[in-house]
Amino acid sequence: MIEASTKEFWRNTLALSIGSLFVFANVYFTQPILPVLSDEFGVSPLTASMSLSLVILAIGVSLIFYGPASDSLGRRGVMIVAMGLGALATILASFSTTFSFFLTMRVLQGVFLAGLPSLALAYIGEEYSQHALPLAVGVFIGGNTIGGMFGRVLSGVLTDFQGWHFAFMTMSVISVVCFVLFIFLLRPSQNFEPKTFRWKQAMLDYKGHLQNKELRYAYFIGGLHFLVFVGHFNYITYRLTDAPFSLPSSLVGILFLTYIAGTISSQLSGPASKKYSQSGCIKIGIGIMMTGFLITLIPSVWTIILGLLCNCFGFFFAHSTASSWVSGRATYSKASASGLYLISYYIGGGIGPVYLDPFWNWMDWSGVVLGVFLIFILTGIVAMKMGRLEG
Repeated sequence: MIEASTKEFWRNTLALSIGSLFVFANVYFTQPILPVLSDEFGVSPLTASMSLSLVILAIGVSLIFYGPASDSLGRRGVMIVAMGLGALATILASFSTTFSFFLTMRVLQGVFLAGLPSLALAYIGEEYSQHALPLAVGVFIGGNTIGGMFGRVLSGVLTDFQGWHFAFMTMSVISVVCFVLFIFLLRPSQNFEPKTFRWKQAMLDYKGHLQNKELRYAYFIGGLHFLVFVGHFNYITYRLTDAPFSLPSSLVGILFLTYIAGTISSQLSGPASKKYSQSGCIKIGIGIMMTGFLITLIPSVWTIILGLLCNCFGFFFAHSTASSWVSGRATYSKASASGLYLISYYIGGGIGPVYLDPFWNWMDWSGVVLGVFLIFILTGIVAMKMGRLEG
């Protein structure tokens, strides 16, 4: 087993973190440049948003298959193949001349990139000692946030500098480098025990988790909150590039550094849930997000930044708590229960722009805030029901 603070620990944890950065930098790469894609291909904001939402949706659907497949084929090998194909899709996307081809490559990216997040956690659970596991998971999840920020900032800056084709070509080079480093640094599995591929049992496990009311509450909250989170960041790019702000893509990308607030809040959610209860922490997260959205209505870049900081803090605070709720209340097959949370989470994120588009067309940013508040009413009711289960 890999022990904490050893050379082997840091080598393998670095490999997994590089893989995490690779995945989430690619996933969110188009978000700050959606207005550029609208102009380049002559498509609506909703259609341009598909370059992100379909990737996220593809990840959610593909997660259903990766877990059972890796139980039979192994974690490291499946992750390597998925990363290699994901890097290839990034390279091909950089040469797109039509939006349909570009969108096809982005969907394929989602299908392949899904092979790493859940399997990396399974690899950590099998290869790391119990003492080393919490630190390894924390570092890996930190790579998720950093990857998302890195991809968005890089995309915005490079697109302003030399166009979106150049930005994707640069991301292609970075992806290949990450892929090579991942193979070189990550040791082969030593504690993996192949299992017979039992698709029927996996489906029965999923069905059982969905029939569990306590778990459904968390799936509901995770999916709807990510719906709000992805959707509002998509449309804030259009608000900031339009008058009166008229910000370039580089500055829009830099605004995604507000994600750092989520890195902080996800670390605070665990201790806070012991003091205020898990349902209480979810309510606190919702309250902070509602405050953030109200602040974004003030027509100033600085207040919008403050509002986005609140949104990121509240979202990750609630998300980390809901994820922990699933881990603590699943009575069997905890891995598939957590996997189902991720599936609902990503599927929710994938449909976010579709849900918010009518509100944007109706009342611009004020309409987006209205649509978001309707979601918060639903998740607030669910959080209260979770509180009754806590006694």
